[in-house]
Formats: sequence, structure tokens, C-alpha cells
Amino acid sequence: MTQSPKGPLKFFLFALLLIGVDQASKLLVHQYMSPGFAGQIRLIGDWFKLYYVTNPGMAFGMQIDHEYGKLFLTVFRLGAMIFIAGYMLRLAQKGASNGLLWAMAMILAGAIGNLIDSIFYGVLIDNAPYGSPTPWFHGQVIDMVFIDFWEGFVPDWVPVWGGQYYTTPIFNFADACIFIGVCIILMFQGTFFPRLDEHEEIEEAPKTDEIADVPSIVSSEEETEIPASEMEVISAQEVSEPTSALEEETPESALEALPPTNDNTSTQVPTKE
Repeated sequence: MTQSPKGPLKFFLFALLLIGVDQASKLLVHQYMSPGFAGQIRLIGDWFKLYYVTNPGMAFGMQIDHEYGKLFLTVFRLGAMIFIAGYMLRLAQKGASNGLLWAMAMILAGAIGNLIDSIFYGVLIDNAPYGSPTPWFHGQVIDMVFIDFWEGFVPDWVPVWGGQYYTTPIFNFADACIFIGVCIILMFQGTFFPRLDEHEEIEEAPKTDEIADVPSIVSSEEETEIPASEMEVISAQEVSEPTSALEEETPESALEALPPTNDNTSTQVPTKE
């Protein structure tokens, strides 16, 4: 069953709204909060609070420890943004589920929100890491949401972060949009992406009904046709039956009227020259 195309404008406007909320929250935190422990604001007890930090790496405070790691992440975010936007357009043209398009809009908004930080914040608010070759594409992402329920050393067997002291991640509104969008897609993927075999069964159903009528037609034709071998037997019987019928109908008187034959004489059959 094909779905009618949908206009993608409302989904992109929703993503734009989320980007605005993300940027507003970051700039407000930068303007009115002090970084670190001294500027934290407790919202619910000691486990949910606002905590201003800057993140030179990926989402949830993750980083790539390399000279060009930040530049790589910025370029990666830019490519991800272009890919997600193009994929949203394709889904809308195919008439995808609204829930899937809303979730994709959240992911797109999160990617763009952090991309703006990476590209421009090094210039706009001068938060590029010390020693960066250029403030462009080296801006640090502002994080502020801190759910503080665990802290300690990460086991040594964990890649990248093993053996280091760590706390629960501090994230921002853009990170939350990406996380929620991905969770929605994973939870409802059976609805958003119907199984391929179900579509094939629906499409092939009319064909099987047409094919089902063919055997009856073929069988009726096979019943009316007679194999060639049986035709030969029937024709042989038809030829032999008249001769035997003549022998049975020949009277005995006609046989007695025939002249006697002499064993010493032979009859000659005239031949045509």
C-alpha cells in the first residue's frame, strides 16, 4: 500500500524551533552562570542541577584526544546534518509516518544545535580551546544539564575512558533532542518501518488468485486430449475389426462351392507384364 507524499515544511519548522530553544538556553547559561561548581544551580535536590561546562568534544562530554579531533567532529556534524536533512526529505516524499518524521526532526535539530556551537562559538563568545589553530570550527559546546547520581573511576578495560575519574554526563538541550529522537525510532521501528515480507505478501496476493485458476483449465484440457500412443492403438483396432467381421459373416455354403484344389497342381497367378 503506497502512501501519499507529505509536505516536509512543518517538520523543518519544528526542528528550527528546537534549535532556537537550544541556542537560547546555551547563551543564557553563558551570560548568567559561572562555570564549574561555584555557579551550579540545584533544581531537584543534589542529583538534578544546572552545571555550566564547555565541551570540546562530542555529545555527553565525550572527546577524541587528537590534534585535529575537534575539526574532525565539526566536519562530521556538518556531514550528518546534510545527510539527515536529505533523508527527511526522502521520507516525506515517500509518505513516511508522522512519528518518524518528528523524531528525525529532533535528531536534525540536535545535530545543527551542536554544529552551531562548534563552528561559531569560538568567534562569538571566544571559547575555543587554548592553542587552537583558528577559532572557526573549534568552538566548544556549552553543556548545562547535570543528573548527578554516580561518580568514580571507569574500569581500565573500557576503551578511551578506562582508568579515569568520571561522573554522569553533563549534556544540553541538543543532546537530549538527539537521544529522545533515537529512542523513539528504536521503540516504534516496527510501526515506522513495516516488515518487507508483509508488503510482498500484500502485493503478491492478487497474482496467486489468478494462478490458482490455471490448474483447473489445464486439467480440463488434459482430460479432453488423448495421447498419440493411444490414438495408434485405437486406429489399429478399427482396421482389424472389419476383417474379422467379414470372416464371421461369410456363409459356409460359399466355402463349399469353391472347387477342390489338387495338391500336385499349383495355381498360377497371372501377372501383368
